[in-house]
Amino acid sequence: MNQSTHTIIIVGGVAGGASAAARARRHSENAHIILLERGPDVSFANCGLPYHIGGEISDRAELNVQTPQSLRDLLNLDVRTLTEAIAIDRVNKTIQVRDVTSGTDDTLAYDQLILSPGARPLVPAMPGIDDERIMTLRNLQDTDRIKAAAEQAHQVLVIGAGFIGLEMAEQLIHLGKSVTLIERNPQVLPLLDQPMVRPLEKALEKHGVRLIINDGIAGFETENASLNAVLQSGQKLAADLVILSIGVTPENALAKNAGLALGTRGHIVTNAWQQTSDPAIYAVGDACETFDPIFDVPVAIALAGPANRQGRTAADHIFMGERALPYPGSIGTAIVRVFDTSAGITGWSEKRLQQAGRPYQTVTVNAASHASYYPGAETVTLKLLWNPEDGRILGAQAVGKDGVDKRLDVIATAIRGNLTISDLAHLELAYAPPFGSAKDVINIAGFAACNIRDGFLLPIPGIAEAGAQIVDVRPAATAASQPVPGAINIPLMQLRNRLDELDRSQPVYTICQMGKTSYFAARILANHGFMAHSILGGAHHQL
Repeated sequence: MNQSTHTIIIVGGVAGGASAAARARRHSENAHIILLERGPDVSFANCGLPYHIGGEISDRAELNVQTPQSLRDLLNLDVRTLTEAIAIDRVNKTIQVRDVTSGTDDTLAYDQLILSPGARPLVPAMPGIDDERIMTLRNLQDTDRIKAAAEQAHQVLVIGAGFIGLEMAEQLIHLGKSVTLIERNPQVLPLLDQPMVRPLEKALEKHGVRLIINDGIAGFETENASLNAVLQSGQKLAADLVILSIGVTPENALAKNAGLALGTRGHIVTNAWQQTSDPAIYAVGDACETFDPIFDVPVAIALAGPANRQGRTAADHIFMGERALPYPGSIGTAIVRVFDTSAGITGWSEKRLQQAGRPYQTVTVNAASHASYYPGAETVTLKLLWNPEDGRILGAQAVGKDGVDKRLDVIATAIRGNLTISDLAHLELAYAPPFGSAKDVINIAGFAACNIRDGFLLPIPGIAEAGAQIVDVRPAATAASQPVPGAINIPLMQLRNRLDELDRSQPVYTICQMGKTSYFAARILANHGFMAHSILGGAHHQL
């Protein structure tokens, strides 16, 4: 290619577009790289926006990763803010743009075009939705509006308990607001399986968030200038400010009108190098569809990490062709903090596997975040899912007050490496008492999974049905203070001497606090001829 006349136009900055521009410049000093941005900010930390609203990030300027001028100076980019892309002429390889301020149009020619328009918050058509007190969060201007409105507000409703909704609820509590969090699903953070989010719900309620689940928003109404949210149940809630956080939809109008292929949910279809159905046009970030490497199915992941790496892939392919490292797909590794509790996911959840009709097995284990005898150890609950045919890891979820990110990152790496449950059992991880345990919770999950595979552990996912023979093997004092419904208490140390208290003709379900000693109890019972099952996760996870 003749780089002296080569023009790359990038529509949209932030994670994907800005990364593509930076990588393209490192390939060529001569290429003309034009970065178009509809808003005034071209490269900002959108993941940090809630934390500025709540004051944890005090300086707004810290959110501006790069300014238009710094990008011009650092990378010699032709940065054009307040410039909207209107239409693409694929035949002539031109794009029509409009100056947002003046309304004047211009036509720009490109050799390659990279689309990084992102995704916009969902705003459903419903009564009263246009009230100015109902806001969404996408950019710095939204942040400024919410921050200013929150100063005058007392009652704040957050609609949607996904990642952003949870972060906003936390930050608004930091501001001293009365916060109600509303989620139409029967749990917060619907991406995770329901038992794994109970600690998050407890943390929300502990810190004063009023939680309404299994009830969605039907509309809004005003009464004497006051704003009321009307829920699908008919309940009405007064609000001074409403944060709408019910999901996002891809900004696909430009691609759709240009005739580019779109996926079933409207995302721009791309190949392994982020090329669209037009080889001269690439798409990166929240607006594009890539693939899930676990099952090789289409997937769209609205996260900053994938967007950054997709931008790099697109720029590499423009200059290197198929020598460029292809994008390996997205497995959706994500985490959220809710006050003192964190939860996250990588890969597939149990509910998603069930919906797809894919075979799987799962185990949930609990262990200390570091050596239990070293001060500050906290419980980490880890749920592992794997393919029963070959033991390959399909996904994991973790929740706890410390060490959740570390375990998710290890499992995400294991998924990328096609590791199995056997590999996890003998994975060598850094250990010293302040940092981990000789048998990390990841090893323990691998041990438990292998025990299930080898028939040593017959697990059930929750409290057994009413009338079942449940044996609580915790110490008597613990069982008395936190009783398991329908269980009889036989502490583990007494079990061998009290076998005659159990009906050998019926299955026995053992439960403990964390899931470990109930497994020991189940093995004792199995070796004495009982059909014994250990209840996954223990009372810590079930009650």
